[in-house]
Amino acid sequence: MTQSLFDSLALGGVTLQNRIVVSPMCQYSAPNGVAGDWHIMHIGQFAVANPGLIFLEGTAIAPDGRISTGDLCLFNDAQEAGLKRLSRFVGEHSGSKLGIQLFHAGRKGSQYKPWEHGAEFGDGDTISVADGGWQPKGPSPIAYSDSFLKPDALTEMELESIISAFVDSAIRADRAGIDVLELHYAHGYLLHTFLSPISNQRTDKYGGSDEARMRFPLDVFRAVRDVWPDNKSLGARISGSDFGTDPESWNVENAVAFGGALKEAGCEFLDVSGGFLSPDQNFAEVYGPSFQVDLAQKIKSEIGLPTITVGAITSPQQADSIISRGAADAVAIARGMLYDPRWPWHAAHQLNATPTFPPQYERAFGLGYPDLFNEMIRKDLMTSV
Repeated sequence: MTQSLFDSLALGGVTLQNRIVVSPMCQYSAPNGVAGDWHIMHIGQFAVANPGLIFLEGTAIAPDGRISTGDLCLFNDAQEAGLKRLSRFVGEHSGSKLGIQLFHAGRKGSQYKPWEHGAEFGDGDTISVADGGWQPKGPSPIAYSDSFLKPDALTEMELESIISAFVDSAIRADRAGIDVLELHYAHGYLLHTFLSPISNQRTDKYGGSDEARMRFPLDVFRAVRDVWPDNKSLGARISGSDFGTDPESWNVENAVAFGGALKEAGCEFLDVSGGFLSPDQNFAEVYGPSFQVDLAQKIKSEIGLPTITVGAITSPQQADSIISRGAADAVAIARGMLYDPRWPWHAAHQLNATPTFPPQYERAFGLGYPDLFNEMIRKDLMTSV
């Protein structure tokens, strides 16, 4: 049976009202790691538009697991209380499910916020330890680039501590009312760096073979699986490809193998992204509309888990086509949602579906207003030309 963008979707014990996902987007705006008024506004604008799932940004499980001083965090009571306030707002005013992405920044930690010091996003404007930063950690003492601090190699005792921190954050997320939990195994953060031989050159049981490099990331997943409720949903964001030029770079075959291992460990969905493990990537050459959909499609067909795709998906027709042809089960949208937080309403209108909205906004949908509004825009555009 052909599916569409506005059909429901089951992810474990959670059912989404449609297949539109707001992708995790770091805001670097959480003082002391606490979600505040900015997050109520940021997440609230999406909630009233009623996508199926809204992910909170990458959320650090420990102080040295942050990217920046503004990261959302979940390792103390104040941070948990901030999330509880946020989840309560979404639950009261929306049919959207609320998800969180837990991560440890690893060797990409101790960075200034992207707009500080004139830094471009991802350029590695590092906070030194002397200036209030922290020493990053990783599987091996290999820096992301010359602009980043060289990380300390994690000891086995520290690895156990990180597993415990993931578990503690997961328990806090459950108490705070989060519906969907995603562990972050992509974008060059700690768990991702264990998977690749480019960043993991350990000689103990956590390095060497593909199986050994998967050991710690899978240990984290199994530990979280043990404490996450069965009536909620637990999944993973994985790298479908690192788009690297090195022959040892992570590729879609590696992703299929790891995704299969996650499924055996109890994973209920996969969110497929790519890139950013190291500067050695031909990302600019592959980037374009729907450029990661083929990766998601292969992973979905090989593993059989519900799969989310992300990357330069902008129009409702584009998103609906991805779903209808079975390339993915849901589409995650990031920049498009920042630009147009009402994207789900506009998609429903264009695809002849029924938008979902709070009663406070009902007047925007009465007396044929959406059609009138779109016609006014069309005429204005034609006049401008």
